[in-house]
Amino acid sequence: MNNIETLTLGMGCFWSPDALFGQWPGVVRTRVGYAGGTHAQPTYRTMGDHSETIEIDFDPQMMTMEQLLDIFWSHHQPDNINDYKGRQYQSLVLYRDERQHGLIREVMKTREAAGKRKLNTEIAPFAGFYLAEERHQKYYLKRYPDAISKLSTLYSTQDELVDSTLAARLNGLAKGYTNLQRIISEIQTWPLPLNERESQITLVKRIKW
Repeated sequence: MNNIETLTLGMGCFWSPDALFGQWPGVVRTRVGYAGGTHAQPTYRTMGDHSETIEIDFDPQMMTMEQLLDIFWSHHQPDNINDYKGRQYQSLVLYRDERQHGLIREVMKTREAAGKRKLNTEIAPFAGFYLAEERHQKYYLKRYPDAISKLSTLYSTQDELVDSTLAARLNGLAKGYTNLQRIISEIQTWPLPLNERESQITLVKRIKW
């Protein structure tokens, strides 16, 4: 897919945003990590001045950046994230080029005008993304061992599983953001060979939640 774009957002603890954005058609891949700061090689225990963030790969022909930003600002309060105002839980949007920067400012300005208040979200250039530890990736999906076991028959490594579109959708299901029928209906439209689509549908129907 040559038309895939990437957006990096911070909106508090990254577990829920991973599930929130992973449910949407047009989102190809999600992963959580640390970004926005200067600390070298951050980890969960030594994050320094970085924030918990989600990185989203998306197809702009199916899900626009403006739509993603609307979801972002509709699902958190920039002034009070997880009742903690440190850098770890920061309302943050990182742009990769001036086109993204312009779109972000435009959406922000429109929402501020509609809500008649300033959004306390930091807008900054993207300078790097550090992948979070495996236990943080697809956190809600991993609460269901049977789901992970069955998905492991499709993906040879944990990295492949976590990076898959199917895992993103099922993580949204595990959190309660979507439903099984919606996922099955979407799989039927994916540009995969018929036998692969049927295998994925059969697998998700057999998962014990």
